[in-house]
Amino acid sequence: MRLALIDYLDSVKERDPAARSRWDVILYPGAWALLYHRAAHWLWAGRLFWLARLVNHWSRMVTGIDIHPGATIGRNFFIDHGFTVIGETALIGDNVTIYQNVTLGGTNPSTGIGGKRHPTLEDGVVIGSGAQVLGPITIGEGGRVGANAVVTKDVLPRTTVVGIPARPVPVDLVHYSPGFIPYGTPCGEDVDPLRARLTTLEEELAELRAELKSLRARGEALPESKAS
Repeated sequence: MRLALIDYLDSVKERDPAARSRWDVILYPGAWALLYHRAAHWLWAGRLFWLARLVNHWSRMVTGIDIHPGATIGRNFFIDHGFTVIGETALIGDNVTIYQNVTLGGTNPSTGIGGKRHPTLEDGVVIGSGAQVLGPITIGEGGRVGANAVVTKDVLPRTTVVGIPARPVPVDLVHYSPGFIPYGTPCGEDVDPLRARLTTLEEELAELRAELKSLRARGEALPESKAS
């Protein structure tokens, strides 16, 4: 138990440069929210639903984080800052990081598999602040969701998505920005999928203009060649 706690505190410290020691991490609302959730989930699994909800409501009051007791969460889960909502059928793997104001929201039960309404986050996923991940979708292992993105479709493993609706970034982030990316959001104009599309359209337009200019030049030269 003691080793598991130390491993957890160290894993958070590695992802948050503001944490100067394990004692800092112990004061984080995300750490307390996870502790309360472990208790609430144990009660929920034992079908003590009202007691589980009581722990859940107390946790939300003192941490500002609302994790449904039915949600399943793996090891070393880190919520940075808080004000996050996690739904009942959410499945969260190991070493997942979520920043503030994130929603793992549900959809109509009839659209899921076996009534699953909320997302699945596989190991090592990072969800940026303000992101909304909605429905029984899967964010693949090592996937990253940029700040304020709205995700309604599956994200492939080790893929970064940004925007509304979320789209994959057009560069290889393993080489662009290796290592852990805070907030799951790469910084730089060349990682904006809309800008990349705009650049492609501008290049195509320039080619069409050049072709049109060439056609006009040939058309103007045609009478002269006939006259000769």
